[in-house]
Amino acid sequence: MMDKQIEIEVRARKALDHMKPYSPGKPVWEVQQEQGLERVIKLASNENPLGPSPKALEAMKQALSELHRYPDAQSLRLKQAIAIQYQILPEQVIVTNGGDELITLVSETFLDDQDEIIVPSPTFSEYAFGAQLLNARTIEVPLKANYEYDSEAILAAVSDRTKLVYLCSPNNPTGTFLKKQDLKHILDSLPKRVLVVVDAAYSHFASDESYTDGLSFLKEGYPLLVLHTFSKIYGLAGIRAGFGIAPEAIIQSILKVKEPFNVNALAQAAATAALGDVDHVHKSQQLVWTEKQKLYHALGKLGYGYTESMSNFILVELGEHAEKIYEQLMARGIIVRYGKQWALPLHIRVSIGTSEENESLLTALSEIGEQGYVGQKSGVRSS
Repeated sequence: MMDKQIEIEVRARKALDHMKPYSPGKPVWEVQQEQGLERVIKLASNENPLGPSPKALEAMKQALSELHRYPDAQSLRLKQAIAIQYQILPEQVIVTNGGDELITLVSETFLDDQDEIIVPSPTFSEYAFGAQLLNARTIEVPLKANYEYDSEAILAAVSDRTKLVYLCSPNNPTGTFLKKQDLKHILDSLPKRVLVVVDAAYSHFASDESYTDGLSFLKEGYPLLVLHTFSKIYGLAGIRAGFGIAPEAIIQSILKVKEPFNVNALAQAAATAALGDVDHVHKSQQLVWTEKQKLYHALGKLGYGYTESMSNFILVELGEHAEKIYEQLMARGIIVRYGKQWALPLHIRVSIGTSEENESLLTALSEIGEQGYVGQKSGVRSS
């Protein structure tokens, strides 16, 4: 034990005074410990309920004996695999430690003090986090009443300081998406100095014909970066791997601020193998599409509103008792995300789980409803 207390006078940057760390969903072990439960169902973080790609697991096993070596600093094999999959050049790809790192790298590359980014609201919080880190301003453009994108409002928010426009599609936490014609309108109308980032983390679950991840526009030469992740459809959230596709000049700029060994060797091996695991992708998609329809039907019967989703989660409107219902679900060992963090205090976001997990959720909601916490019949919001 120290005999003398030394006052620490080191002060963090002023930009940090207004920053809040990202708040992830509670892990299973924490809820087990808090609630004294053996079985906990996690439907809070939009993870793949089928688990990781089997081919990825095998690839990681094969790579274990080489862990004394530094990973490939440029992730060349994975870049080449991505390039083949998306029919682009490897020079148009950057591989990162999940999509989160790419967002930070984009901020570090393009934002100066007091520059501006435009984001929909509500949306993924890491876009604003990256801007705050660089002392840039975040301009929020509210989604429409049905959570659709408002392309005209986005364009109206552009100023001389605008550097980045983030378009999360399908959007987290609403599950709604930006239609292809609306993305084209935005791209055609924006000043060419503005970089558009389409966060397509949930693109594999989108089934509407008017959906696009933006890649076709990138190939036409628009200043566009498409963000993808291995955390969702491939079930590799635990190893952190993501990537961006953009014009080569954009990629070369971002590479200047990237750490040399940012993606570990196991993640590179697993992600490369997962790209080729077509069977796992199809099974994951089918599970989400099938279970989503079941949840829509059951939620409607229970009297809860929901937003039709192009993703692997559903935004559910529970009404004025949303927080109490969220807490009671937690007490029963069912973890969902409460919407207050997105200024949606009447909602929860529910990740789509296995059939058994979803049935447990619906049973719990029914039991809670019998106690008097019944949602207002607000109907369905369609995208």
